[in-house]
Amino acid sequence: MPHCKRRHLSKLFSLFQSRRTLHTAAVTDYLQVTSDDLENERKRIDFNALFKSCTKLQHVKCAHTLVVVSGRFKDNLLSSKIVNLYSQHGDVSLAWWTFHHLPNKDVYTWNSMAFAYVSHGRFREALGCFNQFFSTSGLRPDFYTFPPVVKACGDLLDGKKIHCLVLKLGFEWDVFVAASLVHMYSRFGLVGDARKLFDDMPARDRGSWNAMISGYCQNGNAAEALDITDEMRLEGVKMDAITVASVLPVCAQVGDILSGKLIHLYVIKHGLEFELFVSNALINMYAKFGSLGHAQKVFGQMVVRDIVSWNSIIAAYEQNNNPVTAHLLFHKMQEARVQPDLLTLVSLASIVAQLNDHRNSRSVHGFVMRKGWFMEYIIIGNAVVDMYAKIGNLDSARAVFGGLPIKDVVSWNTLITGYAQNGLASEAIEVYLLMEEHEEIIPNQGTWVSILPAYSHVGALQQGMRIHGQVIKNCLYSDVFVGTCLIDMYGKCGKLDDAISLFYQVPRKNSVPWNAMISCYGVHGDGEKALELFREMRAERVQPDHITFVSLLSACSHSGLVSDAQWCFNMMEEEYGIKPSLKHYGCMVDLFGRAGELEMAFNFIKTMPIQPDASAWGALLNACRIHGNIELGKHASERLFEVDSENVGYYVLLSNIYANVGKWEGVDDVRSLARDRGLRKNPGWSSIILNNKVDVFYTGNQTHPKCEEIYRELRDLTSKIKTIGYVPDFCFVLQDVEEDEKEHILMGHSERLAIAYGIISTSPKTPIRIFKNLRVCGDCHTVTKFISIITEREIIVRDSSRFHHFKGGTCSCGDYW
Repeated sequence: MPHCKRRHLSKLFSLFQSRRTLHTAAVTDYLQVTSDDLENERKRIDFNALFKSCTKLQHVKCAHTLVVVSGRFKDNLLSSKIVNLYSQHGDVSLAWWTFHHLPNKDVYTWNSMAFAYVSHGRFREALGCFNQFFSTSGLRPDFYTFPPVVKACGDLLDGKKIHCLVLKLGFEWDVFVAASLVHMYSRFGLVGDARKLFDDMPARDRGSWNAMISGYCQNGNAAEALDITDEMRLEGVKMDAITVASVLPVCAQVGDILSGKLIHLYVIKHGLEFELFVSNALINMYAKFGSLGHAQKVFGQMVVRDIVSWNSIIAAYEQNNNPVTAHLLFHKMQEARVQPDLLTLVSLASIVAQLNDHRNSRSVHGFVMRKGWFMEYIIIGNAVVDMYAKIGNLDSARAVFGGLPIKDVVSWNTLITGYAQNGLASEAIEVYLLMEEHEEIIPNQGTWVSILPAYSHVGALQQGMRIHGQVIKNCLYSDVFVGTCLIDMYGKCGKLDDAISLFYQVPRKNSVPWNAMISCYGVHGDGEKALELFREMRAERVQPDHITFVSLLSACSHSGLVSDAQWCFNMMEEEYGIKPSLKHYGCMVDLFGRAGELEMAFNFIKTMPIQPDASAWGALLNACRIHGNIELGKHASERLFEVDSENVGYYVLLSNIYANVGKWEGVDDVRSLARDRGLRKNPGWSSIILNNKVDVFYTGNQTHPKCEEIYRELRDLTSKIKTIGYVPDFCFVLQDVEEDEKEHILMGHSERLAIAYGIISTSPKTPIRIFKNLRVCGDCHTVTKFISIITEREIIVRDSSRFHHFKGGTCSCGDYW
């Protein structure tokens, strides 16, 4: 028998030496065993040192074999360490096999096996192991038993059972056990119970404080997290790296950059800046505040950087709209031979979208496909859908979405948002209706924020009101973003009073709801009220942003408030330090142009400190159309075609200028130029929603089921309004035809068809709501005023620019649009 044992041991040593797997001098010494001194060697082997030298799973297996062959497998301490080693190297099955074959297990062994299960997220098995230990072993748990078991509790009931057992066995005052219970109650959202446990602890170490801070952070109690951090320092307990990494995100959450900087000072003073995850947390915090200089400085001073460090600094620039620097950092990361991971690609997809980089979008998609991440991680699938949507490639976005093996609510929200932001409201609504068919997908805040703009775009008031009901049902009515979308929806669907009422119900601590309401006043042509609301915003000390001033300038433009707009434009930079962007300059050009100040508008463009874009030249060209200035219009169009030659709308504007003064050769030339470049005019259409059904009318439409009734009603209306002063304005007919044909063309304009359909389909004196994708023509505007008189109806028309409320022969725009 000894001879057999020596033979097996000798073979084992040969295997070790031939493979040279341990690569340490210490292990080599252990393996130099001869068959003559086995007994002495068994006593001499230092297994603790041997275990420390095991760096691979194969090493652990060899060491385990050595323990077995040397007859030490019954040693609970050694076997428990083998269990721990298998767990550390990722093989829980072998850990369990080792544990299972131990004849006499002690508490340390049971604890090791439970800890192994918990370390690998196998919580059910961990609880099963504990239950078996408690019910069959006859042993008493110790204070090392409970922390991993408490962590394994998958629901509150399991947690309370373990808590009862802790109380029964008298471990409730052990600092490690109590801290684990604090973690457990925080995890299940019972932060009050966690705090009671924490307050009752007779002694608290730093781990206990960290557990309570972490509990508040997990449950969104940012202010309480900062308060308890202050208590911890007052009691003389120093923050460690874990404390700092927990508290820094809270500072960003509550917008307290001062506390964040004080913690950074503490980090430097106590030498914690060399802790990798502390530096990463600092980068993330500064990024949330938009302090990219501070984030870059922290990153630049790091001695060691891991993938999290690179991801953090790349995301910092990406999330603060600096995709060029973010992309440059990605290339530096590659030069440092750091392999990108899932989160890197999520940021990279956003960077590519911000750069509108179609070529690299395919590269990102291909890389993700090669890695097989679509099958494992839904977050990257959603990021790729979002990337394609933001660069306007909706076909690819839809294809990726369709190929996702699992779709969560974010997947659906992303596609809905993609369609809505690309002006494809009908497609967005179609996807939302498909989502509703999947009962397992529960709409959330992001869903409402995605779909409400689509309903606003098509004027689907009833559907928007249904969403409002669901928002109330889900207690999201106080959410500032959902509330803002509802304000926008009611405003753009013509229910300005409802928008105002809702505005005063939502939180108004930031500029978002104010911007929405100012914009609503603007599109309804009430610039005075928009300015009044802005003054109220200033009185409440809400900081305006660049969007606030775009909305204000646009509102002034629609109402002809030139001096007020100049006051706002100057205040923007002088008082708030907001540099005017191209949108602000475009609004000012539009303002001067609408007011008939064409020379002022032209001079304003020439003195702009930045290169004028299509919005500025386009605003000037439209002003030339309104006021009939052919020469300046031609000059504006030349500049316009240099910066944006693919927008067919600008060709239409120039063509209209020529048509208005009867220069049909110019009309033909512009139309030929557009045709040669493969551009087609978007057809004008108007829609009306009756009985939850949308009817869309195109100019000259002859296909509607009630076509004959509609045209009969229009002929009757035209006859009646002529008796009270209507005279057709043929300058809005852009074809060179006879006058009787021109009158027929005017009668077939899409908004008139929609109005006539509304009249024959609704009760007398019922308001009619029309939505038009282009601007209302001047003749239709005049006709609608007359129709509002003879039908005694309010007619609300939303065109591409603003609302027109016709009532009693007048329009809310005051004939200024």
